[in-house]
Formats: sequence, C-alpha cells, structure tokens
Amino acid sequence: MTGRPVRTGRGAGQASAGELLELVRSRRAVTRGALQQATGLSRATVGQRLDRLFRAGWLREGAGGPVDSPLGGRPSITLEFDDEHAVVLAADLDTRHARAAVLSLSGEILTEHSGTLVVEDGPDAVLGELGRWFGELLEKTGRGAESVCGVGLAVPGPVDTDTGRVVQPPMMPGWDGYDIRSRLARALTEHTGAAAVPVLVDNDANLMAYGEQRTGYPDCSAFVLVKVSTGIGAGVVVDGAVFRGIDGGAGDIGHIRVPEGAQTLCRCGSYGCLAAIASGGAVARRLVEAGVPAASGSDVRDLLASGHPDAVGLAREAGRRVGDVLATVVTLLNPGVLMIAGDLAGTPFLTGVRELLYQRALPRSTAHLDIVTARLGERSGLVGAGAMVVEHLYAPERVEERLRALGV
Repeated sequence: MTGRPVRTGRGAGQASAGELLELVRSRRAVTRGALQQATGLSRATVGQRLDRLFRAGWLREGAGGPVDSPLGGRPSITLEFDDEHAVVLAADLDTRHARAAVLSLSGEILTEHSGTLVVEDGPDAVLGELGRWFGELLEKTGRGAESVCGVGLAVPGPVDTDTGRVVQPPMMPGWDGYDIRSRLARALTEHTGAAAVPVLVDNDANLMAYGEQRTGYPDCSAFVLVKVSTGIGAGVVVDGAVFRGIDGGAGDIGHIRVPEGAQTLCRCGSYGCLAAIASGGAVARRLVEAGVPAASGSDVRDLLASGHPDAVGLAREAGRRVGDVLATVVTLLNPGVLMIAGDLAGTPFLTGVRELLYQRALPRSTAHLDIVTARLGERSGLVGAGAMVVEHLYAPERVEERLRALGV
C-alpha cells in the first residue's frame, strides 16, 4: 500500500517524523539524503526523526542503493516501511454472506474465511460472530492479538464515516444508527483478548472501488466501480481518494428512479428504483416467477456460471437497464475506468451495460473509457478495508499522535 503525496503545509525544514514516513512509504524519498533534499531538514534532524520511527518498529533498512557520485564511495542505505510489524483485520459484509481476513500492512491477505452471515439477524449477533472469526483467523496466522493495529469493515449500506454508523440502510434492517465501532471492538476483545484498536467502517462499494483502484489502476484519476449483487451501489475514487459526498450518500445509484420500474416496490419503500428491477435480487425474483429456484444474487451468479438460459437473458436485460443509468454517471464524472463487480459481473450483464451505455452516452464521454470487471474478485472489499485502516493509522498527523503515545 503506497502512501499519499505529502502535503506538509509547514514550509522547508519543518517536516515531521510522520511526513518522513509518508515519503518513505510512497517511495518518493528512500534514503536519508533524499529525505534531506525533499524536506529541507538538516542531516541531524532527519536522523533524530528517523530514530523515532525505527524505535517504533515502523521503519527498517533495506539494501544499499546506487552510488550517486562518479568518484564512487559507499552506496546509500535505503529505507523501507516495515510492513511486518503489525497486521490489519478486515471484513466485508453482504446481505447473506461475509468474508473476513488478516492482512499485512502492504495489503497481502495472510488468511481468510468466508461463510453465511445474515445481516437481518441484527448487528449484535453479526458483529459478535465476526469477532469469533477474527479470533480463529489470528490463531491460523500465528499472530498474537497484540499485533493487530486496526479493523476495517465494509457494509452494504450508506455510512457516516465520522461516526462509523450506517444511515437508513435499505438492505440492513435494524442497523440504522447502531454503534458498529464499539460493538466490533468489544467482540474482538471478547474473542482474542486484544486491547481496543481503531475500527473503521465504510460502504462496501466504496471500499471495493478503493481496493481495486489502488492495486490495479493507481494512475486513474477518476475511477468508478458498480457493485451489482442483492442491491446496486457505486464507489467513486477521485485523485486517489474515495468520494463520499457530504454525509456518505454518494454512489447510491440503486435508488435512482427509472421509468421501467414505476410499478415495482423497492426495499427502500419507494417505487421505481433501479435496484428493484435490475439487481441480483430482482433477477432472482424474475427467475422464481419463471419457475427457476433462486433466493438471492449469489444464486443468480451460480446459474450464470452454469449457463442457465433464463438467467443469462435476464442478466443481459438487467445490464441494459443499469447501462442506461450509467450513461448519465459517465457523462457527469468522465471516468477513465468503469468497473462492474458483484454477483452479476459476467459477460451477459456486461454486454447489456455496454450496449446501452455506448448508445446513450456522448462519444466524448466514452472515448477514453475502459469498461472492465473486478480484478480482485470477492477480495476487493477486504483489500480496500485494509488499505483504509493503514492510510488512517499512518497518516502524518496520526503518526505523531501514535509516536507520542508509544513514548518515542
């Protein structure tokens, strides 16, 4: 996981230890000399601030770099972020299924578990079970509870990221305003003995988009991911940061009204929402009406994998309806990448999306657009949740707070 560009706002010679760490993590400056040049700090001051990072266990020395002088001499010792000094726990909730994992600080999934977990069972039960999963995963990795530096959670609903609470989530009855952070932290302590660590929560499409953009398209300045599973949601990453709107509601395209659904009731209580006629849940209902057993988007995914003709036809039709809405999204945001993810993210759905999107959007909006499917598959939410935690904990201002708390 690479860091963001350093914006110190301090002027030359004032960069903190946290800002030096940011330069090393982003690979913008990986020797003491390069850090001096980038920050204007003296050699002695760079050494003092690096010493704090070494004592915290966050930096290590790597191999010698090239010799810059034509006269030769000793190679510069490179500096590296030590991604082994802690681990991150991450979980990705869907409506009836969840994944959990232990990740390194560089985003590598060390071990993971997936299974049935029904959000309608309520937050207390679901988060308690996640705590148990985390305990078992830590045992499998051989890492102690003390190595956990934070937890990231992706949920299928809009999130106020300042509080970590979901806000009127249509797919998560009983969760509105619930204190997810405290309950999950308590569950982790109950099952692992871990001390309280930061728990961060965000919408699943946001974190999927963040994980996919960082790992596969880091140079794309406007990236959109659309998740089509039981519901429909979008995550938008602009200039490397998730765009959430003023209170976490950005990207909720599943509740855009469409004429074809005027008589169809959505789970949100309104009529005519896109999700009511084009989500995996909507396709499952259409299949049931045709005599094909399908309870959810995951059942539709299995039918599509087997080439079931009814599922294929309905998925393509759903893709056309979503593509019609995405023509407006693409015209508004002008992204470089439009990624389709979730249970319906296969050839039939993608064909339908392309058909309507290219028909309705102006050529100027699609001239440099790549329409693709998820590279990380079902792991994108986990990777994004892990990245969210690392970027939060190792942001320059937070590094200073944590170093002071460690007494270094």
